Amino acid sequence: MATVAIISAHPDDETLGAGGTICKHVAAGDRVVWLVVSAGYEPRYGKDVLVRKRAEVDAVAAFYGMAAHAVAGLPCTKLDDLPFNEVIDPVANFLGQHKPELVYTVHAGDVHTDHRAVSRAVWTACKPFRTAQSGPRRILCWETLSSTEAAPPGELPFVPNAWVNIGALVERKLQAMALYASELHPDPLPRGPSAIRALARVRGAQVGVEYAEAFMVLRDYIG
Repeated sequence: MATVAIISAHPDDETLGAGGTICKHVAAGDRVVWLVVSAGYEPRYGKDVLVRKRAEVDAVAAFYGMAAHAVAGLPCTKLDDLPFNEVIDPVANFLGQHKPELVYTVHAGDVHTDHRAVSRAVWTACKPFRTAQSGPRRILCWETLSSTEAAPPGELPFVPNAWVNIGALVERKLQAMALYASELHPDPLPRGPSAIRALARVRGAQVGVEYAEAFMVLRDYIG
């Protein structure tokens, strides 16, 4: 059994990018832990909206069977305005608490600046000389529909070099996404069911299976 950390900038990043893979890890008996770095805040969001969004996070964690989950609560859409150490600290603390062997996170080239900040924070917290403190020997990033493919030309491209066969788990992925009533798009928008299924089909075709999720391996320390 391995400990696997999922570090997302926002609720729904993890499901869009790695929902099927999370299901596979849990089914294999791995201990999966999840940190959501940002959250909404008043007065931009009403209190009822914030309560509903937190309830969605708890429902998704229960759906997957996460061993632990936490919301750091940094202000969403403003992570790039914060001193960088304020983004690194909750990530480093979470990794230090759980010491995962494997980390999945958002892609550094995404159009959303929160994704870029979180990806950098994960990379910084997982510097090789900190492996004994934070644990990760393998770091992968996922693609997030509506953010990764929307990056402007010239940004760091998402070039997958690892795939996970999610087969029938694409239905579980869609069920998890449906729990995000405040985030799910109607078809044909990027976070709609048909786009999620279509991307999984394309990634599956790349490796000769029906459905897959694709990742970029950022580091793989064999030892």
